Amino acid sequence: MIIIKGVPASPGIAIGRAYVLEDEEIVVSRQEISPERVRSEVKRFKQALERTHLDLDAAEARVLRTLGKEHAKLIDAHRLILKDPLITKEVTQRILQERVNAEFALSETLERVNQAFEKIEDEFFRDRRHDLFDVGKRLLEHLLRKERKPLSALREPAILIARNLLPSDTLHLREARVLGFATDLGGKTSHTALLAQSLEIPAVVGLSDASHQVKPGDMVILDGNQGLVIISPGPEALQRYEKAQVKEKKEERALEVLRGLPCETADGKRVELLANLDTLEDARTIGALQPDGIGLFRTEFLYLNRTSAPEEEEQVEVYSRVVESLSSLPVIIRTADIGGDRLSDLGLEGPKEETNPFMGLRGIRLFLRYPELFKTQLRAILRAAIKGRVKILLPMVSSVGELKSARRLLTQAQAELVQEGHVFESPVEMGMMVEIPAAILLLDFMLEEIDFVSLGTNDLIQYLLAVDRVNEHVSHLYDPFHPAVLRVLHMTVEAVHKKGRWVSVCGEMASDPRAVPLLLGVGVDAFSVSPRMFLKIKQTLRTLKAAEVQSLFQRALVQPTSEEVHRLLDER
Repeated sequence: MIIIKGVPASPGIAIGRAYVLEDEEIVVSRQEISPERVRSEVKRFKQALERTHLDLDAAEARVLRTLGKEHAKLIDAHRLILKDPLITKEVTQRILQERVNAEFALSETLERVNQAFEKIEDEFFRDRRHDLFDVGKRLLEHLLRKERKPLSALREPAILIARNLLPSDTLHLREARVLGFATDLGGKTSHTALLAQSLEIPAVVGLSDASHQVKPGDMVILDGNQGLVIISPGPEALQRYEKAQVKEKKEERALEVLRGLPCETADGKRVELLANLDTLEDARTIGALQPDGIGLFRTEFLYLNRTSAPEEEEQVEVYSRVVESLSSLPVIIRTADIGGDRLSDLGLEGPKEETNPFMGLRGIRLFLRYPELFKTQLRAILRAAIKGRVKILLPMVSSVGELKSARRLLTQAQAELVQEGHVFESPVEMGMMVEIPAAILLLDFMLEEIDFVSLGTNDLIQYLLAVDRVNEHVSHLYDPFHPAVLRVLHMTVEAVHKKGRWVSVCGEMASDPRAVPLLLGVGVDAFSVSPRMFLKIKQTLRTLKAAEVQSLFQRALVQPTSEEVHRLLDER
């Protein structure tokens, strides 16, 4: 029995035979080409670039459908590499000046960059070379017309062992019947680890040489809780882990009895429990959970991987299908939170790329810059609202002026539809995401323009603490329990309730059982959670007493550090 210690990347226990994904080496030889062939060789390289861009577009669309926009941003790192002059210009120059084949020019360029990375002491920047070589490998595969070995080749459920996995590889893990995976490279906040957490696949990363120690077909225990990979476990270890696995599954089954039960606290306080919806395909699954409605329908997927913006009729069909599938339950549709770099894909003038997209042209800023694009989506949502209880949610709001402009366009859109013969029984409510600190400071003015508020804790925490949570160098500073986060939650809920409005939480904090007592204690009216955590959050809420968690939050509010907040939660 061999035990290898790594980094726990995604919780859970997996037991099974190993499937070792060999790190195929691509051998590239130098070929001198005639002057007449130089231009066609450059063209061949540019075609490989285009195909790789299409690969990334498809991967991004798949991430968006499966996991949402937060994880779709991970593909941007590879997209930026493809646009880097090291790839786009230096390789072309080598072909032209040295008259060599594109494969060799690319491999020589990558090797030069690798040597430069080796001299960098900072671990974070050294790890960026993995992204560079992932992209380089894709390009070489297209140039050599090599087919990547598909994970679908797995004939039986297995534990995947690899040197490294691309984010796009991770997307295929569940459908390929992968029980869990372990990689030599990566950290807890690496791209593959973040995707594994969202897919609920046990994972251990940073194992150094597991791909060499594990042989195909070896019996393996993968402990994603402790960060262990056990090769050829003895009978005692196997029995212990099998019992732990049974216990985990038993706890999951116990949650099923909560379907259909009301979401109320142990002392009888009714709490609205809503679900987040990322794609049309998820609507049926969410309906089976019997939520109180959809608290966040993300519409970004409609704008990706296409050459023009979605027409009104296409959007009406999508929104209507969701509204009708949820019967009479309320559906909150958020207008698309896309960035300006997507405009050129849609045939519109816009920035090719942005240095800091988190603070760039996105969300409501982009739609107000392109009012016809905005009005098309507003008209589609309004038409779907005729068939059910629909509300409109605006992302990335930072000023009262943005709300006034959005309200004006909404009023225009509804007036146009009335003239066209559509009948509205009541006004469609308009709300805003609170995710920018400026919005909290101006909330008393903003509430005059809106009907409800949804707290987007993911971006709010990032902006408040100045932390990019998918940046491995600072992600440890992303802290939902930071005292500053609790203070802005308190300020927001207090301001919203003072104006007699309704407030929900739709970020990941709402899907965290440990954070739920604090959110209930601060007084939010509704939780909008990921479908996979829906029953677990319902279970958590049903064990709490409203009066007790109100007192708990007041005590947490005066703590100076998140460690003290955690201590309070542990005591409880």
